[in-house]
Amino acid sequence: MSENFIEGIYRDRLIGPNDEVLSDSGWKSNMIVLRCRVLLAGFMKNEGTARGIQSLKFGKGDPAWDQLAQPPKPDPNSLEQLVDASPFSIPVANLKLEYLDPRTSDLSPQATNCVQITATLGPSQPPAPDPFPLREFGLFGQMNNREFMIDYVRHPVIEKDSLMTLERKVRLIF
Repeated sequence: MSENFIEGIYRDRLIGPNDEVLSDSGWKSNMIVLRCRVLLAGFMKNEGTARGIQSLKFGKGDPAWDQLAQPPKPDPNSLEQLVDASPFSIPVANLKLEYLDPRTSDLSPQATNCVQITATLGPSQPPAPDPFPLREFGLFGQMNNREFMIDYVRHPVIEKDSLMTLERKVRLIF
C-alpha cells in the first residue's frame, strides 16, 4: 500500500505592521502522520465521534534544534503531539477552510480532493513571550473525545514579535 495517498504542503508569510511581506517560505512539504490515517478510517467506518480539523497548534519546539541545519525529523508512525507541552492553539472556528481545484489551485465552490486551511496569527498573538519563537505546528482532528494529529512540521525558528502577522496556509491533497 502506498504511504503517499495523502499529501500536504504549507506556506508561511510573515507580514510587518505596515503590511509589508517580511518573509515568504514558499510551498514546502509537511508530514502526514499515522493518526490522520486512523482518523480517516474512522470516517469510512462511520465512527460517529470522528471529527475533521478541529485546531491548528503552534509550538516553540526544542531550542536545541536551532543549532542544527534542519530540525530532526520525527517518526510519523508514533507522533501524536507537538514537542511543546503548551502550544498556542487556533480553534477551527478561527481557521479558514476552503476547497481548491487540484489542477489550478483556484478556490472551488464544490467539494474537491484538496482542502486549504489558513491560520492567521495577528498582532499580539501568541500573547507572550515577545518575540514568540515558533518551531513546529500541527493540525488536529478528534475521535472518541481524543485529539488526533493530522499533520506535523518542524521548521527553523520564526521569531514572531507582537507587531507582526503570520499567515500560514496548509494544503491537504487526498
